[in-house]
Amino acid sequence: MKIGVCLDSLTMPFRQALQRAAAMGVGGVQVSASGDLSPQRLSETGRRELRTLLRSFNLQLAALNCPLRHGIDVAENQEERIEHIRQVMALAFDIGTRLVVVPFPKIASDEASPVFERLRYSLVELGRHGDRIGVSIALEIGFDPADKVRDYLNGFEVGSLGVNYDPVNLLLRDCDPISSLMPLQGKILHTQARDARLATVSRTAAEVPLGAGDINWLNYFGTLTALEYHGWVIVKRESGENRPADVEAGVKFLRRVIIAT
Repeated sequence: MKIGVCLDSLTMPFRQALQRAAAMGVGGVQVSASGDLSPQRLSETGRRELRTLLRSFNLQLAALNCPLRHGIDVAENQEERIEHIRQVMALAFDIGTRLVVVPFPKIASDEASPVFERLRYSLVELGRHGDRIGVSIALEIGFDPADKVRDYLNGFEVGSLGVNYDPVNLLLRDCDPISSLMPLQGKILHTQARDARLATVSRTAAEVPLGAGDINWLNYFGTLTALEYHGWVIVKRESGENRPADVEAGVKFLRRVIIAT
């Protein structure tokens, strides 16, 4: 497994964040396709410069994150949203990755509902496009149990749909983040490493630095190894007063754990 970091978690300008990531000795970074790095604003010259910049820091682009204001099952501006994701997929191909992370909404229980149909339509369109251009969609799950996600994705006849697995997303929904890996064998395209502590009474979870929470990382990576996952593990921190330091400590922690497994 290859260790990388989420640049958004470093909370600093892009070039400075790349320099900080390189100093940590990681192999890659996850970047968000937003702002100056959105497909609408990044010109062909800018894309070439970005590829060169990554090479200069000896970093690979592990994945391109695609933030969305509304989910892919929302009716408002659905076609525009699908087209935006297609453009992010094309950008990913141009700048050196074959993976785009997209938020995955809760699967509607009523298969005849418009929400269920809209989600399916979006995934069919994106999956077919991904198959054509060679870029996969890693759906960031967390609203549904793993076996339900597996069964749902098995209903698509496309090869470019899979899962981005963040164990905290499952922990926040009171699902076991380790046993939830098993049903997704062969579907995990990308992983993010975050940690959280679960309150015993309220069953709510709060994000904490990597290694300080309730996730058993030895068992987690042991399970990923058993599932023959060989992709990226991206250290991510969404809260905290000193996120860059937490990310750096998280990288060191993961190295020790992965060696131990």
